Amino acid sequence: MSEDELELDILGDRKTALFVIISDTDETFNFVVSIMYSQLFNLLCDKADDVYGGRLPIHVRCLLDEFANIGLIPKFEKLIATIRSREISASIILQAQSQLKAIYKDNADTIVGNCDSTLFLGGKEKTTLKELSETLGKETIDLYNTSETRSNQKSFGLNYQKTGKELMSQDEITVMDGGKCIFQLRGVRPFLSDKFDITRHKNYKLLEDYDKKNVFDIERYIKRKGEVILNGSSIINRVDI
Repeated sequence: MSEDELELDILGDRKTALFVIISDTDETFNFVVSIMYSQLFNLLCDKADDVYGGRLPIHVRCLLDEFANIGLIPKFEKLIATIRSREISASIILQAQSQLKAIYKDNADTIVGNCDSTLFLGGKEKTTLKELSETLGKETIDLYNTSETRSNQKSFGLNYQKTGKELMSQDEITVMDGGKCIFQLRGVRPFLSDKFDITRHKNYKLLEDYDKKNVFDIERYIKRKGEVILNGSSIINRVDI
């Protein structure tokens, strides 16, 4: 950390891909990533305001996979409400919504409220299911009640009424087909959709799943990057991983 190699303030100047790889079992250095994201958002917001009149020329999208394992990003509930006006967006990916509440406490609802879209891929965590079922709302169904009395004078009755029912109850969401997903977009009714078949994507052949030769070896990449060619001679700077 003695030198700035990331240049976070230029991510919105040109198309750039920044991969942040952390251990999913050891949380020792998660605070470093948390600090990095704080710096990233602050630098880009300042750059957008001071240089570009409020909006970055290149949209910066943060795909925050395993968001609960990153650690707490200070003032994130305020950042997520202000960064989108600067052409910055964040996709928060969680195993369950309760993970967000465990880290951000009362601010978890504020974070969710500032997300314009929600994609549910499946799960059975009770808090997530309950909130999703309530958000989906209700539908109107027809209810028929029949009654029959057997005696000397046989009587028969039919009662018809309309009533409300959850669009999808918690148990229905729990057993939802694995190939389906629920998408909610602000201003649009939620809808049930098929998950995209990744094997149909035009670039699927470039993934490791298609061919093991496509695997990206980060250690090998860093070691190769440490080789500096100067005046026809090769100087190798060793990088410890």
